[in-house]
Amino acid sequence: MSSEADRSLILASSSPYRRTLLERLRVPFSVVVPAIDETPRPDESPASTAMRLAVEKARAVAERHPRALIIGSDQVATLDGQQIGKPGDHRSALAQLQTMRGRVVEFHSALCVFDAARGDAQIKDILTRVRFRNLPDAALDAYLHAEQPYDCAGSAKAEGLGIALLESIESHDPTALIGLPLIELVSMLNHAGYPVLRA
Repeated sequence: MSSEADRSLILASSSPYRRTLLERLRVPFSVVVPAIDETPRPDESPASTAMRLAVEKARAVAERHPRALIIGSDQVATLDGQQIGKPGDHRSALAQLQTMRGRVVEFHSALCVFDAARGDAQIKDILTRVRFRNLPDAALDAYLHAEQPYDCAGSAKAEGLGIALLESIESHDPTALIGLPLIELVSMLNHAGYPVLRA
């Protein structure tokens, strides 16, 4: 196994949310944006899409950083088995929230820790079930104007005002919904010989 001193830790992501989450662990890391096609494949399950993309992001960065320990992550939101993407604008976000109100949305937050030096990948999908409140259009519209979560799958930032849209969250890792499952990540880093807490 490579020693910790021989390798750097890299977050393979363009997401500012994942970067902020990783900063909580107080470990040194850099960010490299992976250049991959994130289009779901035909007949691919939401969990499979999330896990495949998490791995592809990590491996894409590994090509340029062959000794690094690389974190890849991806999230797919689903309703009735159909994937819900990032809305991109106000109108699409409002339509998403209207469809989801009073209902349960599943978020698949896939995580990959790839040891480029060893070619070893740890992969896991963390499932979070979120029940949205049955709110009127005016409340949904007011939320969107206040927070403008147009780069978030599901159009709601649970770490911000979006928590007011939610009735319940079920997950064994509360950070998974925000985009990077830190409980699982700590386990993976420990397994890879890169402990977050050191004596």
